[in-house]
Amino acid sequence: CSCPCKCTHWPKGMAFSLEERLQLGIHGLLPPCFINQDVQLLRVLKNYDMKRDDLDRYVFLMGLQDRNEKLFYRVLLSDVERFMPIIYTPTVGLACQQYGLIFRKPRGLFITIHDRGHIASVLQNWPEKDIRAVCVTDGERILGLGDLGCYGMGIPVGKLALYTACGGMPPQQCLPVMLDVGTDNETLLKDPLYIGLRHKRVRGQAYDDLLDEFMKAVSDRYGMDCLIQFEDFANVNAFRLLTKYRNQYCTFNDDIQGTAAVAVAGLLAALRITKSKMCDHTIVFQGAGEAAMGIAELITMAMEKEGLAKDECLKKIWMVDSKGLIVKGRDHLTHEKERFAHDHPHMKKLEDVIQELKPTAIIGVAAVAGAFSEQIIRDMASFNERPIIFALSNPTSKAECTAEQCYTLTEGRGIFASGSPFDPVTLPDGRMFYPGQGNNAYIFPGVGLGITACAIQHVTEEIFLTAAEALAHLVTEKDLAEGRLYPPLSSIRDVSLKLAVKIMEYAYEHNLATLRPEPSDKQAHIHSLCYSTDYDEFVVDSYRWPEDSMVVQSCKL
Repeated sequence: CSCPCKCTHWPKGMAFSLEERLQLGIHGLLPPCFINQDVQLLRVLKNYDMKRDDLDRYVFLMGLQDRNEKLFYRVLLSDVERFMPIIYTPTVGLACQQYGLIFRKPRGLFITIHDRGHIASVLQNWPEKDIRAVCVTDGERILGLGDLGCYGMGIPVGKLALYTACGGMPPQQCLPVMLDVGTDNETLLKDPLYIGLRHKRVRGQAYDDLLDEFMKAVSDRYGMDCLIQFEDFANVNAFRLLTKYRNQYCTFNDDIQGTAAVAVAGLLAALRITKSKMCDHTIVFQGAGEAAMGIAELITMAMEKEGLAKDECLKKIWMVDSKGLIVKGRDHLTHEKERFAHDHPHMKKLEDVIQELKPTAIIGVAAVAGAFSEQIIRDMASFNERPIIFALSNPTSKAECTAEQCYTLTEGRGIFASGSPFDPVTLPDGRMFYPGQGNNAYIFPGVGLGITACAIQHVTEEIFLTAAEALAHLVTEKDLAEGRLYPPLSSIRDVSLKLAVKIMEYAYEHNLATLRPEPSDKQAHIHSLCYSTDYDEFVVDSYRWPEDSMVVQSCKL
């Protein structure tokens, strides 16, 4: 089929009724049995269980998405906690590394540096005209795996699948985009299976011109309220592009702002355990990149909201990068790092920093596996009755420590969250803990749904603090007692809808929404926009679809 997306919206397989088969001209092209979606789901699950490993499961699910989109999302929603680690982190990282091998069918748009001057025409090739959310990457910093070039397309595809599964946004309103400007990954450049441009990354003015043209072309075609989510850009571009575009377009960077919101939500939930305020805490970051800066900025906003002066907020946050503790006078600090540089002797080792500063919380976002050593965890437990330890790096292989290490070395007193999922941990005394997964999927689908539902044109930082507070509020006392800092993933669709409602309320209260008139029942408005996995009925009385129609052709395919 030459159509990259429409044909997946129609098929029902053997769920077509006899009347539908007759009117669509597909009678005889299917076996005579009629099988409803419940039985189709059972068939998919049985096939899924036969797959050898997670990469095979990923390929299987992506194939289902290509063939039957409604059934694909029905499968995801049947057990979100089971399938999210396959279509999203951590398996999506492995899938990106193997993208050339597992590539079957393009999903989304591939726009290259050579398309400059013609991006508007490329967008015209996408058949859907009502796009509400675009997720774009240039593939330079995929999770903690580095430059994967065009193979990074797996990230926006996976992110937008969660927009639908977790947030309810119709998939036909979502567009994944890869901006291919080349790659500096020599292994990929020599790989005969590599599907992207085979040259070094283009940087400088040509790169900036491509981004400028892309942003304008998307907004011209789909409207100024079309949400553009930046994903997995390198630090050198992520901050400046966010600063450049945030007041011109409806855009946000998930690695900076989405990660910040989910981390701050976890901290706000942890405060209910420690019986303290945010401004009571001293926080050390392992890492000083996009995620660290985003989290730190949102923490300072939360502290300011509690009444602490901005300068005092900054003093409570310390950062350690690859060169050691960030302090005033250190050479070659970026503008972002300068804000969190304090008067203090330089220290190289994280262990020494922890012993010196005695923080109440440590947050790992540098993708350095095992960075939280046994000594660090034991020290944190000696300083604090309830140490807060967030190992947020993805994928699992890059985590700063495991859930088991945290709970065991702190004798169950550690308050733990991770970026990728960890199994429950049982201590020798019989206590069981369910690690909280600080997954951006708790934030960006609900935020995206809320932004698009009321046509916000500029995404402010306050929207993410609102989302963080709303998410933390949904954590129950039972969740906290079990070690969870987030609601169970099984409830993530409901969580996203509630976040979207809160964002709509905030947007209208602060004059950010452009949808008029303002919906009186915002929850009902949100629900009316949500995607249903139920099959559509195609039969129309006294009518037969034209043989060359998209409906008939896609069903035959």
